[in-house]
Amino acid sequence: MSRQLAQPSGVAHTRIYSYGAARGEVAVPNEDLIGPIDSSDEWIRQRTGIVTRARAVPETDAIDLATDAAREAIERSGVAPSDIDAVIVATISNPKQSPSVSAIVADRVGANPAAAYDLNAACAGFAYGVAQADALIRGGIAKHVVVVGAEKLSDIVDPTDRSISFLLGDGAGAVVVGPSETVGIGPTVWGSDGSKAEAVGMSATLTEFRDGTAPWPTLRQEGPTVFRWAVWEMVKVARQALEAAGVEASDLAAFVPHQANMRIIDEFAKQLGLPETVLIGRDIETTGNTSAASIPLATHRLLEEHPELSGGLALQIGFGAGLVFAAQVVVLP
Repeated sequence: MSRQLAQPSGVAHTRIYSYGAARGEVAVPNEDLIGPIDSSDEWIRQRTGIVTRARAVPETDAIDLATDAAREAIERSGVAPSDIDAVIVATISNPKQSPSVSAIVADRVGANPAAAYDLNAACAGFAYGVAQADALIRGGIAKHVVVVGAEKLSDIVDPTDRSISFLLGDGAGAVVVGPSETVGIGPTVWGSDGSKAEAVGMSATLTEFRDGTAPWPTLRQEGPTVFRWAVWEMVKVARQALEAAGVEASDLAAFVPHQANMRIIDEFAKQLGLPETVLIGRDIETTGNTSAASIPLATHRLLEEHPELSGGLALQIGFGAGLVFAAQVVVLP
């Protein structure tokens, strides 16, 4: 008779305990970027809603930003660093392809020997990470998980690219996820459409750069394609996340979409029919588009400015390169 394998089982529910944030040290106004793209401050404000964006100094990389955000989230959570079982970092701007940002961050914050891995889902990366943290804990594989979205996009931007260069910022946002007596993270609706992968992504491969057949790869996008997809298709995903969680838009305290573009955010809110009582994350105005970091950064700012949101429901949705997306409803700490 063969032995049966033991299988772990976890708690029934999870929640987000706390948020942490770190932004690039320099506030870069529109005026500093308009020359190479032959534009104006007015054009950028009208098209994107951005007034300034946070960018890091050369000495600061995505690992530094991730560490600062994770450290704040852990300190606020009340969980000892040694009790962190896993660190997940969502990023597309690791300064090295290996080692992972997460392993270094876990060491820096005192979480060794936590499991650690990076994930690449671009602007949906943070929401992907929250979904995985929830599953790891409910599956009994971990008890406390740190999820970080961290980017230094100024390293992969072409200052002359009119499609995206003026949008991007640097920063990191983090959460601690752990067990809960009640549901704190709703079902995640996620997916991708790789058939449109060319709509947002890198301009070349590292091997092409190595071989001298392409310049340094930078992030680029087909603006109109991304706008239409974000507004019309992602609204459907947001509605599916609300339905899966068993709530309606009127039950929300906050709506925190990926900070891609203020026009997208405004149209998103209109299409969802959000009541005026729902506060909307608009961190893009002074931080810029920080890809995987944008949702936790915007949520962190909302909670700092509106502590009364604690205990309320927030719909968060990420979408971006590779046309990858994820949405879930969470209870704010």
